[in-house]
Amino acid sequence: MPSSVIRDIEYDADRHQLWVTFVSGKTYVYDRVPADVYEAFRSYSTKGGFFNRFIRDRYRHREVMKAG
Repeated sequence: MPSSVIRDIEYDADRHQLWVTFVSGKTYVYDRVPADVYEAFRSYSTKGGFFNRFIRDRYRHREVMKAG
């Protein structure tokens, strides 16, 4: 998943939560993200572009400390 902005994405299907870790090391959880949005994000060639267009400012989110 090469991206100059996003290091990793994970999805909790039971909670409809999208976890996004940025190259800065900060991780945010986005609530009520539909599974199809995650699947599109996962397969999109430019992760940063998809994030800015379809996720950023569209879902409630919070910064979290990621274990590990």
